[in-house]
Amino acid sequence: MDFRNSTELDAQTLHRLYVQHTRPYRHDKLVVRVRYSRGADFSGTCYYTEARILVNLGRHVTYPYRLGTHIARSKSNRTHWWRETYRLVVKTRYELALFVYLHELYHFLVFEAGRNPRRKEAMCDRFAVRALVDHHGCRVVDRSGRRVPREAWDFQDVEAFVAGAPRDPAPTLFEELLPARPRKVPVRILGLRAGTRPKRSDT
Repeated sequence: MDFRNSTELDAQTLHRLYVQHTRPYRHDKLVVRVRYSRGADFSGTCYYTEARILVNLGRHVTYPYRLGTHIARSKSNRTHWWRETYRLVVKTRYELALFVYLHELYHFLVFEAGRNPRRKEAMCDRFAVRALVDHHGCRVVDRSGRRVPREAWDFQDVEAFVAGAPRDPAPTLFEELLPARPRKVPVRILGLRAGTRPKRSDT
């Protein structure tokens, strides 16, 4: 990933976060730029053919921040359709930056999978919201601030929709930088006579 950050966020931390959440999809040709917006709370852009993602963050945003999404089920009657605005509560600037990146990444994955990238805003939001809820403990709330049940917004298999996007079989940078995971090691207890069993073990 060709990554550059011109904000006050720690570049190494943000880079690791992006690489971690891009897996298992390939990211070697992605160009990602994180910068401050000109006034909006946040915005993002994905240039499919250039594999370029822009993440724009507002300097003025305070946290926790209630981010409006398109993840609710759409409803309709005989004359029109509508969708309630469920809000994702992000606690830090890093979580907001991650949401914008993942939303735009899903646009790119749809294109890479050979799908039509138009009118996928709700799916992009669900892809991003799932990561923030599952890995960062963010909440999804309604207009009254009440928690929204998972089944009310997580009803699409967004991963299956982009199954055709190229995947990276090699370890990611994030995985290489992680400390080694502890391994289960068999423990032998010596000094016991045959037929006897220890009362306890502190290992």
